[in-house]
This record gives sequence, C-alpha cells and structure tokens, in this order.
Amino acid sequence: MALSHTLAQSPFVLPALVAGVFLLAGLVKGVVGMGLPTVALGLLALWMSPAEAAALLIVPSLVTNLWQMQPWGRLAAMLRRLWPMQAGVAAGTLGGAWAFGALGAAWAPAALGGALVVYALWGLSGRRLSVAPSVEALAGPLVGGATGLVTAATGVFVLPAVPYLQALRWSSDDLIQAMGVSFTVSTLALAAGLQFGSGAADMSWGLSLAMLVPALAGMALGAALRRRLSPAVFRRCFFLGTLALGAHMVVRELLRG
Repeated sequence: MALSHTLAQSPFVLPALVAGVFLLAGLVKGVVGMGLPTVALGLLALWMSPAEAAALLIVPSLVTNLWQMQPWGRLAAMLRRLWPMQAGVAAGTLGGAWAFGALGAAWAPAALGGALVVYALWGLSGRRLSVAPSVEALAGPLVGGATGLVTAATGVFVLPAVPYLQALRWSSDDLIQAMGVSFTVSTLALAAGLQFGSGAADMSWGLSLAMLVPALAGMALGAALRRRLSPAVFRRCFFLGTLALGAHMVVRELLRG
C-alpha cells in the first residue's frame, strides 16, 4: 500500500501518531545514544509496511547520526579504521536490496520482528565480545556485509554492527562516534536500496523531513532525562519493550500465515 494512500485514509490521526513515534524514538536515542531507527521502525510497522516506515526514517536518521559523528577532529582517524566495515555495510545493503528488494519481501515484517527479538535478547544478556586488532581487517568487512543484509531485510542497523563495535573496546565517546558513522552509512545505503531496489517504497521526502522536528525534540528531551535517570535502568526498560514489540510482530505474522 502506498504511503500516500495510507495517509489519505487517516489524514490527521496517522501523522500525529507518526510524530509521536519519532518523538519517542528520539528520546531513546538521546538517553542511550542509539535506538531511533529500531524504535521508529518497530512501532511504525504496526500499521504500515516496513518499507513505508523506513522511507519516513531516512531524514531523521541521517541528520541525527551525522550529528552523532562529532567531534569532527577525530573522524578521519576513525574512518581509516572503520572503512572496510562500512564498505561491507554498503555492499551488503545494496546487494540485499537488489536480491530480494529492500524491505519489500512478504516476510519483511516477520524478519523485522525477529531482528528486534534478537537485538533485545542480546542487550538484556549484557554480554560483551572482544575482537583482537589482528583480525579487524577480515572481521570488519564480514560484519559490515552481514549488517547490510540485515538492514536490507529488516531496516534494523544494529546487528551485528553494534556488538562488533563494542568488541573493539572503544572509549564511551569513541563508541558513540563509531556508531554514528556506521548508522550514517546504513541510512544512506538503505535510502539507495529503497529508491532503486526491487522493493522500492514511495520515499515521501517531505514527510520524512517533517519528522526531523519531533526526532530532534525527543533527542533534546532524552539528553535532559539522561542527567536524571540511570542509563542502565532505562536501557533495560528499552530492551524489554523492544523484546515485547518484536515478539508481537512475529506472532502476528505467524497467525496471518
């Protein structure tokens, strides 16, 4: 179903719901440094296709992740270390979009739900891996390619990219910046896949641009809350909510089948 048709059915309620989703997703990102695409896609996919949801995500995700890539003075050194992984992300996303259509397959909602469940279980486990510098040259492109395939199939950028980046043992500030780099590349590659892939969605750039306002407002609110809340408690609630959302999507698709 085209996004314009979906909006035409509920011209006032649906845009308000979408704005609320991006406000919440921005709040999560403001507190924990990630989660905007995951929250937005998971909730929006409850009443529109994953491809339509991803099309709305492009501008807010790109702008917020470009902001997260600061400070610019350290960016060149980080890119020299991460470019093989990011090349894999781009290749995997575009290759996946060409092979089965970016989020256009019939099984995309179930795949998105499954990815959310895996992501939540990983986050709740609290496990951290370790990657030796000697294997980064090989592991980076493989992890990037796998992340790209997951992105093309589900719209989720975090698996296995975030566990891998954490395994490189960055400082907290460097990890936030590294995730900003990876999420930015994933966003751009997904936008290209949606535009040119066999499952391309109506990109609806104007509405995506409008969703930048609630996303940035949510990030500002999240940054303020971060100074008052325990990040560990918030992250646990976030992962529990993600687990419930993903499980609901999987069960819903199984019952439909």
